[in-house]
Amino acid sequence: MKKKVISALLCAAMVGTMLAGCGGSTGGSGSTAASGDAKVSDDTLVYWSMWEATEPQGKAIQEAVDAYSEESGVKVDVQFKGRTGQREGLQAALDAGTHIDLFDEDIDRVNGSWGTYLADLEDYAKAADYEATANAGLISACRDSGGGTLKSIPYQPNVFAFFYNKDLFDQAGIKDVPTTWDEFLSVCQQLKDAGITPITCDDAYADCMIGYHLGRLAGEDKVKEIVADGKWDDPVVLQMAQDYQELADKGYFSENVGSNVWPAGQNSELALGEVAMYLNGSWLPNEVVDTAGEDFNWGCFSYPAVTKGATDTATGTEAANYGAQVLAVNKDSKLGQEAFDLICKITQGEFDQKLADESNGIPADTTNTEWPKLVECAKPVMESCTTRYTWAVGIESNDDMTPIIKENFIKLMAGTLDADGFVKAMTDASK
Repeated sequence: MKKKVISALLCAAMVGTMLAGCGGSTGGSGSTAASGDAKVSDDTLVYWSMWEATEPQGKAIQEAVDAYSEESGVKVDVQFKGRTGQREGLQAALDAGTHIDLFDEDIDRVNGSWGTYLADLEDYAKAADYEATANAGLISACRDSGGGTLKSIPYQPNVFAFFYNKDLFDQAGIKDVPTTWDEFLSVCQQLKDAGITPITCDDAYADCMIGYHLGRLAGEDKVKEIVADGKWDDPVVLQMAQDYQELADKGYFSENVGSNVWPAGQNSELALGEVAMYLNGSWLPNEVVDTAGEDFNWGCFSYPAVTKGATDTATGTEAANYGAQVLAVNKDSKLGQEAFDLICKITQGEFDQKLADESNGIPADTTNTEWPKLVECAKPVMESCTTRYTWAVGIESNDDMTPIIKENFIKLMAGTLDADGFVKAMTDASK
């Protein structure tokens, strides 16, 4: 497990010594990157985490916190809230002025929903030379999400793509992953000819499929425009619906696709080898490891390019919903430097690798080049991404329409609604 020399030097500060960057604070220091002044304080750094204490991520983070506290003398109170607790409780706590110095969640939620509470981290990052070993694409995504300023630091990177069973592909004689829609149709037919169901999906991720396809045809801005303005009569919508009707008509979907409730698709079909492909995030292999086993032969490829009827804003396999969980510092925190130092401890070197290894996740530190076996397949996809989609490529940007989109798109995949019927149903619902 590799740990950078710079991390060791910067993160092992002696109490009473002020160093620039990671580990630059002293025990209980109230210093900031702007002032550079160190002062002794008994304040406790409060960190609200989205993980459960019993999860692999929670355990690894606790180890990083313990190591940071031992090295720096800074007291840290980690409150593991879990996903629901964080999403439902953090906003109210911040609004009420609760003492919270550091918190985490998804990149878009942190920079969007809670953006007004974020401290500017540019000076901290510069003093630490943080970007020297950070994923440039993810740092750029954080700046974009933060309105052009770095207000969060990524960890636990992820990418959303097609995950597949390599053994079933081999059984069907498939040598190469598809990069275009025509190649994707060919792969589906080869699987079907071999007696293998090509694709499954469920209610949790159905929107991602329609979002990706529309994004490939016209780009994310167009997807958001269609959803926001109710432009379901746009030709790209019909094209998407016709493409998915073809998948349904040719029997490429699981017979359960119309009724699957998450996690049925991933647990009962993909993980058991009943279905070959499933559009999901790089967290998937870890979620199903107890069912699929450590030896499941995972493959991954980017959502194929769709050229027929595409506009000049179409995107190809270089575009994907990739991102990360992020750590952010409360702008009202009096322990900004300490909070950033803890971020360094969690997201760099030893503990970044530990977090990846124990959760079968992707390292955030670019010097941690060894990816866990279960997610190695996603590495080429992640490294090829140059254009970032937000979640579901913007198809969920209108909360009122999301359940209606999902309902009718699932019917389209199940073959109980044709392409014209989908367009009409969505047009009528938008009036």
